[in-house]
Amino acid sequence: MEQRADAVLSVEKMTMKDLDEVMEVERQCFTTPWSRYSFVCELKDNQFSHYIVAKYMGKIIGYAGMWIILDEAHVTNVGVLPEYRGGGVGELLMRSLIIAAKEHGAKKMTLEVRKSNYVAQNLYSKLGFEPVGIRRGYYLDNREDAVIMWKDSL
Repeated sequence: MEQRADAVLSVEKMTMKDLDEVMEVERQCFTTPWSRYSFVCELKDNQFSHYIVAKYMGKIIGYAGMWIILDEAHVTNVGVLPEYRGGGVGELLMRSLIIAAKEHGAKKMTLEVRKSNYVAQNLYSKLGFEPVGIRRGYYLDNREDAVIMWKDSL
């Protein structure tokens, strides 16, 4: 018998209790991961931040975050454990951010993505984001450029 994905996959607001698992996602996804302290500051001290986690059968397999300032949302990070990529988790996280941004009054959304990350760029394009520019040397680990993408109407 087939199980529906939505029966075991959920998206929830990130809490301090999630940080051990979020840090593991962060370590596996990024060459220059954020520190635990950065996440603590985002959750406790940043009035503009909104972070969510994707859980599969109770285990955090991905997370995403954004800042909402006035009518703009800026995606800060999206990470999915490697073994769960390609299954729609990143899309679910992004769609959840878009809904939350709208609910908080944002009218448009932006993000940066590595120039070499074609999979993510394709996902963002599918969700209505368009490339509008390049940030030269944006990523500190290898000075890779970032593609700036905007979604002009949420």
